Amino acid sequence: MPPLARRNLFHDRVRLTVTLTGIVFAIVLIVVQIGLFLGFTSATSNVINHSNADLWIGAKGLAYLEQAAPFSERKLQQVRATPGVAAAEKYILIWGNWKRPDGRKESVVIVGVNPDLPMGGPWNLSAGSVLDLKSADAIIVDELYCQKLGVTHLGQVIEINGHRARIVGFTRGIRSFTTSPYVFASFKNAQTFANLPEDRAFYILVKATPGADMERLRSELAARLRDVDIYTTAEFSRMTQFYWMFTTGAGIAVLLAALLGLIVGIVIVAQTIYATTMDHLREFGTLKAMGASNGYIYRVIVQQAAISAVLGYALGMVASVFVVRGSQEGGAAILFPWELAVSMFFLTLLMCVGAAFVSINKVTRIDPAMVFKG
Repeated sequence: MPPLARRNLFHDRVRLTVTLTGIVFAIVLIVVQIGLFLGFTSATSNVINHSNADLWIGAKGLAYLEQAAPFSERKLQQVRATPGVAAAEKYILIWGNWKRPDGRKESVVIVGVNPDLPMGGPWNLSAGSVLDLKSADAIIVDELYCQKLGVTHLGQVIEINGHRARIVGFTRGIRSFTTSPYVFASFKNAQTFANLPEDRAFYILVKATPGADMERLRSELAARLRDVDIYTTAEFSRMTQFYWMFTTGAGIAVLLAALLGLIVGIVIVAQTIYATTMDHLREFGTLKAMGASNGYIYRVIVQQAAISAVLGYALGMVASVFVVRGSQEGGAAILFPWELAVSMFFLTLLMCVGAAFVSINKVTRIDPAMVFKG
């Protein structure tokens, strides 16, 4: 690597600081916007992805998780009698009204599960146990929504749809895309909270026997059951994500914000690198006057951009980690998977080197005689 590339960068510390600040700002902006999109996408199907079920059975016309309609739970016995089914449980997911201690009402999503079988139940518990849901009126809510719901402590008693409910546990990090918190209860308690008849369910969750052919099992179930839709967990997750992120305006807005963040970040980096190169225009003119080839000057410029990219990326990752951690306590989480971190390195390198090529066109047209002009 030509020492000139390093000297050009580190000689003017102020200019280097400005360059790195622009790159870091662009990286954080892109990470935040893309991370928000990933976070919102994950929130739409959190319950599905953590259900530990292989198949979801719901009423005909199912398009996304919250669209569930009640059907007879008598289908449960038909499902359990199907070869290849290791376990099957009825499941409730329905909107409800939560009454805060101050009398204000909030919308919640009531989730009814079998506490004895780990399918569709709460996860990441910070207090209490899933088995605590067996007690009368017991519910589990997420810590993130305590302030929203007016919750202050375990054992607190509130009302859901006019029915008494008691908080026996807390989860951590179970977000809802609709901003209506999930409230987990036993299936029986959920029926009471939702004022549902005893023979009604919204879903049947199926766990297949080890090694079972999932497509064959789904065909067997479809032949036995009428007026239902059957999806694998992965399919149902994708359907729900697609509905909320691309069918509704909310998801499109987040996606456009992520795209805008990418564009703004590229513009910031391009301007910063271009300005840095233009500041050293006379030095490049001197090199040409001394007989340096265009190839050598190209390498100096590209390597300056590459060094800036590596330094800016390192600082940008540190800043991004702090921003991402800070979001974990809020309602909208910023996800930062390792794939995004790796992609950001190559994107940063591409942005910086691409911006350098823009300025190369200017450098190649330098008249060496400019060095001798006042």
